[in-house]
Amino acid sequence: MASGDPFDFVGAGDVGVVCVHGFTGTPYEVRYLGDQLARAGFQVHGPRLPGHGTELAALDATTWHDWADAVEDAFDTMRLLCRRVVVVGQSLGGLLALHLAARRPDVAAVASLAAPLWLDGLGRYVARWAEAGTLARVAPWFKQVPKFSGSDVRDPSVRAENPCYDAIPLRALGELVRYMQVVDASLDQITQPVLVLHATQDHTAPVACAYHIAARARAQRMRILPRSYHLIAADVERDIVAEEVISFVRRTTQQKAEPGDHACAT
Repeated sequence: MASGDPFDFVGAGDVGVVCVHGFTGTPYEVRYLGDQLARAGFQVHGPRLPGHGTELAALDATTWHDWADAVEDAFDTMRLLCRRVVVVGQSLGGLLALHLAARRPDVAAVASLAAPLWLDGLGRYVARWAEAGTLARVAPWFKQVPKFSGSDVRDPSVRAENPCYDAIPLRALGELVRYMQVVDASLDQITQPVLVLHATQDHTAPVACAYHIAARARAQRMRILPRSYHLIAADVERDIVAEEVISFVRRTTQQKAEPGDHACAT
């Protein structure tokens, strides 16, 4: 099985990147991206969010404040080592990156990858019931929703090896929904450069979320991918995602490509 552990990749430069994974996931989701960033000369850290990569009960015992504090701690640690630090996040990680940028002007730039501000379909209603505590009152034994189709990723090898949870704990889902609202309200406060990447075939976060984020945060660049599903940093267009993020980090931190740099190696 692929590793869901936190990672640190050493680059040649003095610019750092914090890569944050998504809800119920692990650093595996952004490990390929982190490796490509390090090959391009950046210092990279991929933290594991509280409650993730252990057991569902641990995630259900956390709040969005725990996740936000963990990302801020990771950022502060990287700031001790690097001249400038960019925060990149997949899904919930994108929300965490955006929220940190709204609160911390020393964040150099932020890249949001498939961040959800709302959910569609059945997930939308389950999330609302979870946020309101309706399910806990009506059916106190109903504490989690299985992921019947596994990870929302098109690449079958990634779906097979992704070490994420196979269910969604409902209390933690309610925390995620509350956090979506917190982040949405903070988007106007972001003054740093923002990159927004999303996929049209995302079954978790509606692609309209990307347009909303890009408009409210005045994104420097937005790109919509045609083939990937939700986990775009690890999916079939992961090389395109890596190229976009590397170019964005270079541009916003004014780091020039060196002759020995190589990104998106296969």
